Amino acid sequence: MHNLSLTAIILTYNEELHLGRCLNSLSKLCEEIIIVDSYSNDKTEEIARKFETRFYQHEFKSQANQLNWANENIPINTEWVIRVDADEYVTKTLQNKLTKLSEVSNDVNGIRVNRLMYFMDKPLRKGGMYPIKHLRIWRNGKAFCEQRWMDERMVLTEGETIELEGDLIDHNLNGLTWWTQKHNKYATREAIDILDKLYNFTNSKVLKSNFFGTSEERRRWLKERYLKLPLFVRPFVFWNIRYFIQGGFLEGKRGFIWNILQCFWYRYLVDAKIYEAYFKAGREKEALIKYFKDEFGYDVTKIS
Repeated sequence: MHNLSLTAIILTYNEELHLGRCLNSLSKLCEEIIIVDSYSNDKTEEIARKFETRFYQHEFKSQANQLNWANENIPINTEWVIRVDADEYVTKTLQNKLTKLSEVSNDVNGIRVNRLMYFMDKPLRKGGMYPIKHLRIWRNGKAFCEQRWMDERMVLTEGETIELEGDLIDHNLNGLTWWTQKHNKYATREAIDILDKLYNFTNSKVLKSNFFGTSEERRRWLKERYLKLPLFVRPFVFWNIRYFIQGGFLEGKRGFIWNILQCFWYRYLVDAKIYEAYFKAGREKEALIKYFKDEFGYDVTKIS
């Protein structure tokens, strides 16, 4: 396989467990690989150097900030850019499809690919988990990462998008203790993100939502409806939809664990953190801003 006019951007922090696998899937595909590291203290840099990547270090504030910093400050010399997380890798099918990038129409500036998540070392294909399509490939200079507290997505500045066959595999090798600790932190950021929609802490632009639009627009539309449900009721609704209606139960015990943790426990924790913020600070905007600053050190008027 010849290297394409394609640059991969990978964000890292202590990713020695995953980085080699990720780079193996990209090294014969991409002309260049850029790693933006948040000052790892494991063997991340050593692994990156072995693959002759372009290695940079930059203070981490948020995924969006890190990606946009890379887009704006690191010279990228290829026609196309792909975003890959360190715990992800590209399948052979997607690699083969990407060899046709030079044939993509000039009016197309973005490409969506399927993201297939693994849990307990097996893929999650039921319960609404697959296929989920993300904009991960774009023409150089034609996309940016939206500024949000959680679930940031790449957004095109202009042009059309197409979809490619093949999967981007998300297979994190850490255990449940790591997962729950990570999602506890995510729940705080998700609570802020939800309250930002209600109080507009950040004066951020509201992106388009449309049930019949792209997968990202449809997910925004569905989330808007979800957020209109009462606190603590919506996690039950969400879990029942994912587990029963969308067939999460078909994944067996592993699927049950996943759906309880991701679709119920995590969503319930987010609601509990919103309730706690109201309980401690009340419902006035300035009081909530002060609460998150004092309690967590977050300036919620800025996405970081």
